[in-house]
Amino acid sequence: MKMITIGLIAIAVIVVAIAIRPQFARAELLKEGQIAPPFTTQMVTGEQVAPMALADFHGRKVVLYFYPKDETSGCTKEACAFRDGYARYTNAGFVVLGCSVDSADAHKDFIRKNGLPFPLLLDPDKKIAKAYGAANGIPILGLDRRITYVIDENGKIVKVYPSVDPSTHAIEILNGLGTANAAAPPAPAAPATPAAN
Repeated sequence: MKMITIGLIAIAVIVVAIAIRPQFARAELLKEGQIAPPFTTQMVTGEQVAPMALADFHGRKVVLYFYPKDETSGCTKEACAFRDGYARYTNAGFVVLGCSVDSADAHKDFIRKNGLPFPLLLDPDKKIAKAYGAANGIPILGLDRRITYVIDENGKIVKVYPSVDPSTHAIEILNGLGTANAAAPPAPAAPATPAAN
């Protein structure tokens, strides 16, 4: 009798796993050369929440990065790396946008604690993540995958980063686009040495 019960439980687990698998399935990543799917949402910049659409950035280059969750160690490293390289991104004409399933309040705290100078997008229903193949990167928790897309001025995807090292990713993008050195802020001038008498 005990073996029958164990067998029935195992069958039930398999049936449930098969039934819910489609909702946890990962969408396909977009490919370079495709047009970036349009979307509208709200973005958090500092303490402000405002409506936005990807179309608002037409004519500008965009780095759209998806990450699992505010305040986790990897996501904090990644966000801080984008923060530290932010001047180089803006000098090279890029807009940086982060996106996760977190709430506006979580984004505000994350921005405040880490001094993030770029907006974080709200995606509570995962519409953006699904459109970009980032949804359900951690299925059991329902969190996004860590993926980055670089989108050109005309809305075309020019680079996809499906495997990301959070601590080096921001500079990897700059290097990959050939902008790391050209866009770096100038080094401070060395102090003049007094002339010997």
